[in-house]
Amino acid sequence: MHIKIDVNTEIEVKELTDLPKLKIFMESLNMKINKSKLARDLKVDRRTIDKYLNGYQPTNKRKRKSKIDDYYDVIKLLLLDESPQKFYYKRVLWQYLKDNYNLDCADSSFRAYISRKPEFQQYFDSRKGRTARRETARFETAPAEQAQLDWKENIKYITSDGEVLYVNVCVFLLSYSRFRTYLLSISKSQSILFSFLVESFEAVGGVPKTLLVDNMKTVMDEPRTQYQPGKINERFYQFAKDFGIEVKPCIAGRPQTKAKVEAPMKILDEIHAYQGKFNYEELHAFVQKLCNRVNNQYHQGTGRIPILHLEHEKNLLNPLPKENLRDFYKIDHIPVKVNTSNMVSFKSNMYSVPPGYIGKTVGL
Repeated sequence: MHIKIDVNTEIEVKELTDLPKLKIFMESLNMKINKSKLARDLKVDRRTIDKYLNGYQPTNKRKRKSKIDDYYDVIKLLLLDESPQKFYYKRVLWQYLKDNYNLDCADSSFRAYISRKPEFQQYFDSRKGRTARRETARFETAPAEQAQLDWKENIKYITSDGEVLYVNVCVFLLSYSRFRTYLLSISKSQSILFSFLVESFEAVGGVPKTLLVDNMKTVMDEPRTQYQPGKINERFYQFAKDFGIEVKPCIAGRPQTKAKVEAPMKILDEIHAYQGKFNYEELHAFVQKLCNRVNNQYHQGTGRIPILHLEHEKNLLNPLPKENLRDFYKIDHIPVKVNTSNMVSFKSNMYSVPPGYIGKTVGL
């Protein structure tokens, strides 16, 4: 039997990626590669030829520097464990850099950048509190139908003077428009709650039909449970009657019932980003600035801006009661002068104030 075999001993090199095949072919024939000729033919450096012959594989992606890289050292400093400033969410860090370092990028781009940096991602992973979540059906309320009320309690804050305060923020939120008001306070007394609610009703221009609350002691004498209806205390019942509002307490242990106000509480964690930066008055101004910013931002749930959406709800709210009744529930701010001992007098008692107020007039 006679068999003829044609062996092709030609290989065409059109581009650099053909060089690994050429190397295998030449080595099988025990022949030497003329790198200089290849460099001239392909119009590249001889060292480039050598690199491709040794197995270099080009990537299709260009390595471009991110503009967020310019903030790498700042981010690293802010996320140190020793730093008093705390960032529980990437969005808070993004907002802080945007407000204080002129960062110009989208929130989503920033979060993706942090996720690609293990040294930064680890910081946020260590702060995640993973809890089992119960599924709940989402529902929307009609305009002027409902408002929700809640406290974010006992926020430990270190002032710029080094003083440690435990502050609380009360949040009033209209369920339809998502317009909200904030109150920063050391105390959570019923008098402060009444005054805040009156000022909130005045701010939105009316009174909603119902007020959804949790089982806070300033509202409930007995908490509502799965088996008990609960009992609203007398003073709050009278307040609700004077303003024509129905109080609806949530079942204890079910925060998702008032999720519209519970979810925005995360925004207040931005306070921790400014640990050691503000005194109490400046912190109060920051909380109000935060409230204004949220009211003027696009809301993903409604697809609208709360302060503009409020205009559709305002005219449907119940009218405010007479001014003298509203004033009855408000806290009067009495102006007093700080003496040379850095103290003020109130109802025959002396109280100290923060340093630097001697000779100035302050409000009680």
